Amino acid sequence: MADLWLEGLRPVPYMTDLEMKAQNGQRQSLRVVPQDRPLLPCFSPPLSHSDVCFVVGQERQEVFAHRCLLACRCNFFQRLLGPKLGPGMPSPVVLSTVPAEAFLAVLEFLYTNSVRLHRHSVLEVLTAAVEYGLEELREVAVTFGLGPLQERCIAFIEAHSQEALRTRGFLELSAPALLPLLRSDKLCVDEAELVLAARSWARVGAAVLERPVAEVAAPVVRELRLALLAPAELSALEEQNQREPLIPVEQIVEAWKCHALRRGDAARGAPCRRRRGTLPREHHCFLDLPFK
Repeated sequence: MADLWLEGLRPVPYMTDLEMKAQNGQRQSLRVVPQDRPLLPCFSPPLSHSDVCFVVGQERQEVFAHRCLLACRCNFFQRLLGPKLGPGMPSPVVLSTVPAEAFLAVLEFLYTNSVRLHRHSVLEVLTAAVEYGLEELREVAVTFGLGPLQERCIAFIEAHSQEALRTRGFLELSAPALLPLLRSDKLCVDEAELVLAARSWARVGAAVLERPVAEVAAPVVRELRLALLAPAELSALEEQNQREPLIPVEQIVEAWKCHALRRGDAARGAPCRRRRGTLPREHHCFLDLPFK
């Protein structure tokens, strides 16, 4: 089976970046192939002319490959394998920290310049790509795995909201990364605390980007649910907003309208929907009245 596969394989030219750019003016693109494509052969004996054996993952799975190909395609393997000394198969190379499935995906990329990615293992493939310096594989894994990675990160922050908001990492989030957090109903934090965190985030961004706080905050503050705040809290926020603009005046007006009307269109939708960590306030009872 392995020999048939090798005969039928049409590999990409294994050239360095400089050689490829000199020849084509650009790199050959990496393909993400359909997940239902027939599996490549297991890199297990009898793999034709294999001369290196890896013992991979906690399962200690044996994986066989070709030293010359790996060294030509990847500087990491060139340094790891070094020159071959003498005939025969050298001692196995133990790679216990990378899961076998992720390592096989790396080999698939190195052999074919294409890769099949799966939601359950793409983060491990991404980790391996970074460790081995495979930039193209890293980029495609990031693109493919962005959804699952974002879901895991959001779920973790939702469960540890107060702790997460106090970290340096939160202050360094980009606006696109912060938006799905502020849209979440599952944050275990009160809105007043979330407003303070958003202000701290915007201050840091303003200092780094040398832009006004309100300008930095503009893409995300619309997701703050000001109508959840009590009237006294909203008044204090309005006063602070006059000293240090953060939230558009129109948004504060909408929150006051929700308090004034207590029901109807002004009290509908996400701006008045409580989060998992929202502390109860007297006016919240009006948010649950049926809409007519």
